[in-house]
Amino acid sequence: MQRHNSIRRALALVAGAMLTSMPAVPLWSAGTAGAPRAAAPTTTSTTRTTRKRAVIRYGVPTYADSTAGDDAQYDDPIVREAAVEGLGRYNGAVVAIDPNNGRILTVVNQQLAFSAGFIPCSTIKPVIALAALEQGVINQDSMLEVARRRYMNLTEALAHSNNAFFESLGREMGFDTVLHYARMMGLGERTGYDIPEEQSGVLPTAPPVNGGVARMSSFGEGIQVTPLELGSVVATIANGGTVYYLQYPRTQEARDNFEPRIKRQLQIESLLPEIRDGMLAAVLYGTAQRSWDYESEQPLGKTGSCSDSLSRIGWFASYADELHPRIVLVVLMRGHNHVVEGPMAAGIAGRIYHRLHEENYLDSEPATPVSESNPPVPAPAAASVAPNTSGGSGSLR
Repeated sequence: MQRHNSIRRALALVAGAMLTSMPAVPLWSAGTAGAPRAAAPTTTSTTRTTRKRAVIRYGVPTYADSTAGDDAQYDDPIVREAAVEGLGRYNGAVVAIDPNNGRILTVVNQQLAFSAGFIPCSTIKPVIALAALEQGVINQDSMLEVARRRYMNLTEALAHSNNAFFESLGREMGFDTVLHYARMMGLGERTGYDIPEEQSGVLPTAPPVNGGVARMSSFGEGIQVTPLELGSVVATIANGGTVYYLQYPRTQEARDNFEPRIKRQLQIESLLPEIRDGMLAAVLYGTAQRSWDYESEQPLGKTGSCSDSLSRIGWFASYADELHPRIVLVVLMRGHNHVVEGPMAAGIAGRIYHRLHEENYLDSEPATPVSESNPPVPAPAAASVAPNTSGGSGSLR
């Protein structure tokens, strides 16, 4: 019922957007394909006009054998095959996780997935949304101005990855609060239990020089995340607030004796419907439309598109399905070609979901969720959700 209500809300928003008389303003995330480019410098004389355009050359290839060097003997073979086929010849990584217990199902391009991380681009936005909802900066009815005479609510801002919306939230909450929630959701720390080659991402110790907390909140300026960290964030959103240690059993004994391990339990379930609605809307009509497989359960997800000093970056972090979360997929793309972007990463995930649907993988019973009758292995005490800060400045509206 919750899933259908979410779909109805999202479709109603689409209809409302079509009927509105407000002037249309293009909404672009950093690095999104199709975004308007800055006008090229022009030098004019009486005889001719010379047009110059800056060219950025990246050293990272767009196409590569992303399976080279992987040890896949303990991956789920169905998920592994679907992920390899979906990624195809692109230079990137795919991580699949069971959100009900933290078990890693496959890691395609293990060298990339276990690296020190990359700028998250707009995949940071669900974390910022969670912080703003918990802090009372916004609620489900809040409408923020994102351009002259243009307003959005959280669902639309997530669907279209609107930077102005999340920049406003970051400025309102301040650096310390944003940093607290990033840490709470597991960024800047290792996610795995007994995964020795995993490295942690990086959180800044001060507001980034380039754009400060606003750009940090809109597309992750100053932050580095790994595919495993991003997968853990989405798994926590999917399962209602349980942060599991991610486990990647590499022996038959470890597989046979697998037990989930909880890192911390967050009391955030009441905040998640608004975030899920935005992630669903992104798939239905926003930046992640390419991930929607009309033959099976559509995922909920968030795209990210931007660049670092070496390459363009495209992310898509998602899970399926909403009512009974079965699998989390994180797709990372790198390269110099314009195809490297979040919407293309969503398309790769869509191919993976479609293949899993063909294999009836998503129709099988998920792992038994944690309950009082099925307790997990004990872990450190539950984390407090709200930070003890004095920098909060109240509600935007």
